[in-house]
Order: sequence, then C-alpha cells, then structure tokens
Amino acid sequence: MKKEYDILVIGSGLGGLVSALVLAKEGLKVCVLEKNSQYGGNLQTFSRDKLIFDTGVHYLGGLSKGQNLNRFFSYLEIMDELQLQKMDEDGFDRISFGGEGIEYPHAQGYRNFVERLSEYFPDEKENLENYCEEIQYVCSQFPRYNVIGKEYYNEEILHLNTKRFIESVTQNKKLQAVLLGSNFLYAGDSENIPFYVHALTVNSYIQSAYKCVKGGSQISKLLIRKLRKYGAEIHKHAEVTEFIFNENNMLCSVKTASGKEYFARQFISNIEIRSTVKLIGEERLKKSFLNRVMSWKPVSSCFSVYLVLKPQVLPNFNYNLYHYASEDLVWNACRYQEEAWPETYMLSCTPSKQHPEFAESLTIISYMDFEEVRKWEKTFNTVAAEHERGEEYERFKLQKTEKMLDALEKKVPGIRHAIKTIYTSSPLSYRDYIGSFEGNMYGYMKSSENPLKTMVSPRTKIENLFLTGQSVNMHGILGVTIGAFNTCAEILGKEIIDNRLKEAT
Repeated sequence: MKKEYDILVIGSGLGGLVSALVLAKEGLKVCVLEKNSQYGGNLQTFSRDKLIFDTGVHYLGGLSKGQNLNRFFSYLEIMDELQLQKMDEDGFDRISFGGEGIEYPHAQGYRNFVERLSEYFPDEKENLENYCEEIQYVCSQFPRYNVIGKEYYNEEILHLNTKRFIESVTQNKKLQAVLLGSNFLYAGDSENIPFYVHALTVNSYIQSAYKCVKGGSQISKLLIRKLRKYGAEIHKHAEVTEFIFNENNMLCSVKTASGKEYFARQFISNIEIRSTVKLIGEERLKKSFLNRVMSWKPVSSCFSVYLVLKPQVLPNFNYNLYHYASEDLVWNACRYQEEAWPETYMLSCTPSKQHPEFAESLTIISYMDFEEVRKWEKTFNTVAAEHERGEEYERFKLQKTEKMLDALEKKVPGIRHAIKTIYTSSPLSYRDYIGSFEGNMYGYMKSSENPLKTMVSPRTKIENLFLTGQSVNMHGILGVTIGAFNTCAEILGKEIIDNRLKEAT
C-alpha cells in the first residue's frame, strides 16, 4: 500500500523545519526530506578539534521576552530549551576602520544605542534618535514582523534606498559608515539595496542580541525533536531528483535519488529556487516568471577561516567585529579588488569552556566572489561524499588564508602565535553543504529600483506546491521564520495562524 502524507517538505533548512512543525502541530501528517547527512541548511555546524563552529548563524536578535523571534520560537516550543548567551549590551557589534584603533559600538536597546554612539558623535544625538525611530517604523510596515497584524507590504517603503536614506539621516560620513558597518548581514551592498532590508536586519539585534551556545544547529535539533513529538517523519540522505505530476498538472509525488517515491496532497519546497524550477520543468512555468528568476543575481559568497586557539592566550570578546580598510568601503563591501583582498571582514569568537575569560576559537569571514573558484565548479566535496578538489585548490586556499591572517595581524597583533590549527571554507563548501546557488550567503540581490522583482509569493502556479526559505523574500533567522509562517498561512489560512500565535503569547 502506498503511504501518502498531507504535507511533504523538500529540504530541512530553517524555513522547511518551521513550516513542517507549524503544520504538524495542526495534526497534519508531515514528512521532511533532506539530501545531506546533516539537517538544518544554514544552521549546520561542524566540529574540529572537539570544538563546534557555525557555518551560517553567528548570532540571533529579537529573542528577549515579548520580542518577535521569542514569540515565534515560543509557539514552536523551542524557546525555553535554547541555550543562549547575551552579547555585550554596550556593543554587541563593533565597527572599525583602517588603523585608527577606535571600535564604534552598536549597543542593545534603542536608548543605549543612541547614548553609546553619541559618545563618539556628540552632535548627532537627534539624528541617531531619528534613525532608531525610522527603522522601527519601517519594520512595523512588514507583515508578521510584529507577529500578528499587517497583511500587505507598503510598496512605498519597499522603494526606499539605503544609501539615500542614511545620507538623509546624517551628513556625517563617519557616522554613515558606522550605521552601515554591519552590512555583512545583508551582503554588503548599501548602495542599491532597499532600506527595508537594512532595517529588518539591524532592528532585531538592537532590541536584543544573543549567541547560541554550542552553535546554531541546536535550533534545528530542537525543531526536529518537536517534529517527531508531533508524529512527523524526517529522512536524511533523501535527495529529491524528480517531481511527478498528474494529468491536471498537480504534483502527486516526488522521487529520490535512491528511487523511493513519496506521495502527498501538498508540497513545500525549501530548496534553492533554481533547483525547484528545474524539478518543476520549465515547460510548466510561465516564461515571464522563469526569465525573472533566472535574471536574479546571487548575493556574494564568502571565504571563512576558522582558528582553533592555544589555551588561555587570547582574551575573549563578547561581540562581533566588522572591520573595513577604509570607511568608504561600507557602500560596496562585496565588490572588491582581488589584489587588495580582504579589505573587509567580520570577526567573532567563542569563549573557552574551562576559562571563559579566554577565547578558544575565532571565525573570520570575508566576501569571495564565486568567479574565484569557478575553475573547480564541477567538483563536489562533503563529509558524506568526499572528493578531493586537487593540489591547485589547496594552494589557492592556503594563499587566501595567509592574506586573511596578514589582515587580522594588523588588528590583533601576534595572532599567529596564538593559533593551534586552521580550517577554511570557500564558496564551494557553502554550495556543496547548503545547496545555495554559487554558494551565496543570503539568496538573491535586492534592489530599491525594482524591489518586487525578487519577491515571490509562497503560492506557486502549481496549486499544491508552495515555497519557503531564504531564496524567497527575506533571509536571516527572523526573515526565514516569518516567511515560513506566511507559507503556512497560505496553506491553513491566515486566521488560523493568527489565532495560534495570539494563544501562544
């Protein structure tokens, strides 16, 4: 007898897991298929020298009582079990430029944010207050940002441009650069990106900023535990390779690489949108939609260096550092000159378990264009499917690592003497493990000139196929969680989702 599910979710990134859990809590029979050996997409972690490193999630915002992500996670029943560490309240992010030696703080709490930066920009207090008001207003215009409420986007706000907006807030070039300094969180394009992306990204961190103790994978582990509690099935090593349609153009089943067939009434794709398009088949989609998706430019990828440190050598710091060789780089950090790389990087650290005043590991990340690794694009290498990329690739990574350490040495003198072992990941690693197109960090580039171009409805032209995940609309933990609730609202109805969230708060 064939087994049929109510909902089949393809991909176990955050969007897929949240969607699956919301629907399983409603009593639907849910199944999740994941191609990799680890669940969680960007939530994946890896272990080296008995230490845990994050691949994508370095910190979370909006998790204090009453704040939006806290409310979503409470409804999903994972909030109380998350192991969190609050970051430095007077500067969870710090921005530095060149060799000037000052680290400008982004503090938690709007008043604190204004006060701390006013110490460096005493004439700008009113402008900083206006900035905080504006980002809160822009966020309030987004469906589900405040959990329940607004149904539609305010199109006027979608067209606000980050560069023009920041220039209207303050004339002070240094302060402009400081406010834009954490733009790594939306891939460093402050010139063309809509202001709402900046606002949605930074606002929840200003409300509150936390690190996941033992890495972001605890979020996916908790979601999976809850899914099993509600009777859902989850399978890894189950790569979907084919969609099967009936004569009415309805999706009736999917086949995996092993030849197994899974039947369902409704389907949610949480995989890269281009991969979904391929599975659907171009002939089933409107040419205009196809052309639009294929014309999207992926956000930049990155090169990461993970340093295991010698014990009790480097003091721990409870914040992220965003460093730029010069302040004008904040407008376009993802467009770099190869010979000058890395002109920008993000640095974070993990405290030692035995001696928390010292750091046990550092992660340093800089942008990297996929073109730099294009010659190895036909290779594929993961823990589950190991294939060496060759000596030339290893030399390439080594050269990049040396350049990264040279840059870091200027900021943290003597860092090389503190290093025990070094690990790296390139755009190819992100592509192979996470499945993002060309290893992009956050889906596709958005533009204030045409903000609707990269916005996609969770509902597709195939009646029983829905979309979720970071290549559909907003990225980040909060953006993807909101997106998953919106996907479920299309399936269950907005009233049911609203009522459940009201009951939970």
